[in-house]
Amino acid sequence: MSVTVPDASAAPRRLALPEFVAMLAFLFATVAFSLDAMLPALPDIAAQLTPDNVNRAQLILTAFMAGMGIGTLFAGPISDAMGRKPAIFLGTGIYIAATIAAIFSQSIEFLLAARFLQGLGASAPRIVGMALIRDLYAGREMARISSFVMMVFIMIPALAPSIGAGIIAFSGWHGVFVAFILFALIGASWLGLRQPETLPPTERRPLRLGPLTAAAREVLANGQVMLCTLVLTLGFGQMFALLSSAQQLFGETYGKGDNFPAWFALMAILSGAGTLLNATFVMRFGMRRIAKWAYVMQTVVSAVMLALTLTDALPASLRFPAFFFWAVSVFFMAGVTFGNLNALALQRMGHIAGMAASIIAALSTIAATLIAAPVGLLYNGTPVPAMTATLICSALAWALMGRLRD
Repeated sequence: MSVTVPDASAAPRRLALPEFVAMLAFLFATVAFSLDAMLPALPDIAAQLTPDNVNRAQLILTAFMAGMGIGTLFAGPISDAMGRKPAIFLGTGIYIAATIAAIFSQSIEFLLAARFLQGLGASAPRIVGMALIRDLYAGREMARISSFVMMVFIMIPALAPSIGAGIIAFSGWHGVFVAFILFALIGASWLGLRQPETLPPTERRPLRLGPLTAAAREVLANGQVMLCTLVLTLGFGQMFALLSSAQQLFGETYGKGDNFPAWFALMAILSGAGTLLNATFVMRFGMRRIAKWAYVMQTVVSAVMLALTLTDALPASLRFPAFFFWAVSVFFMAGVTFGNLNALALQRMGHIAGMAASIIAALSTIAATLIAAPVGLLYNGTPVPAMTATLICSALAWALMGRLRD
């Protein structure tokens, strides 16, 4: 009796596109859920763990992002060596262990350390998921698939503050971390049961210093990749800056604290139109052109809003609607640009997709945290710090986009 041995070098099998998009969106949303579900908990955490300086509660978000930035340095190379699925499972294990530690936090310092480790683990689903997409798709097709993933992904953070608020009302802020564990287990189980491995053993790269250094050098020496990374940094920086101050802006500045989860959900859903538009038009107009005009739009909108805010030109009845429109535009810009920029950066890096995704994400996330953290701490009861940061970042991104090629 003969036995047929599968060809390990054969092209990876693909799930049906709708399930593939939904699964990747769920994995990516580990990061968004871990950030957005925490927003309603910040006042309670501040009152309990850091009552003398409530702005320190924002560091719960930036500590997670810093851990994620460090984790991305390792997640991609590990996935290049051991496969995409094992790397995601490893990261999920670290995430769950850190979440259990956070549940028992009794000080802001311990909670920040647990959140840092959470981010470290959460980097794997996000970064390795991007490499997994690159294993199967490239160029504008990758940008289109990434946009579909982002469109579904938007729905989870849209609901996350409402979910977080409901859990807090029932069990306090510690209960939010139990939801994080369940979320991570669902995503890992879906991947394990349904998604075939996309990186055959014959194409894996060993975790040895020589090959790792050569791959890293190739990524860092590519001017287009580094330009994309810098633009992504500016995009993430302005989005994280707004996110860090969102609960205070909606609650303290505009008096919408009781309905913050609903307003946040509406903002996320409206901004999700950006991913739909990008998926629809990227094949026709190209990744670079669409991203460039998104930053043009954001620069103009932020300049107008900053001028109106500084001069008190708006009547009181229009201040919140104008702020809300501006906040939607920031997240809309993210939906239009991030998938395109990642696709542009990775389109010539398919042979080292894990390493490239890691370096791009690590540099952009860590640098974006350095932008967002001081902006959040500069919160002064107005949206001026966040608007100023967005204007500067978008204008710089617009200028840099002129040097990119499709």
